[in-house]
Amino acid sequence: MASHKRIIQGTVIKKAGDKTATVLVERRIMHPRYHKTVKRFKKYLIHDERNETNVGDVVSAIECRPLSKRKSFRLKEIVTRGVGS
Repeated sequence: MASHKRIIQGTVIKKAGDKTATVLVERRIMHPRYHKTVKRFKKYLIHDERNETNVGDVVSAIECRPLSKRKSFRLKEIVTRGVGS
């Protein structure tokens, strides 16, 4: 059976300890009353096994088993490198 794992894409905003990065994911939704596009943000902790991400990188992460209390995504690929990398 094919697995349906969520894939998120966002910007690394913080290197939080060893093998962990904080990723800010932005999604655009239509406001129910005003019919204007508004941004919604959520932060995820992702597992970076080789510590290859830096602040400013745009990364893609895939859902996995819970690795800690708040960490249940692991790094899939680095889409683009940040400015300071």
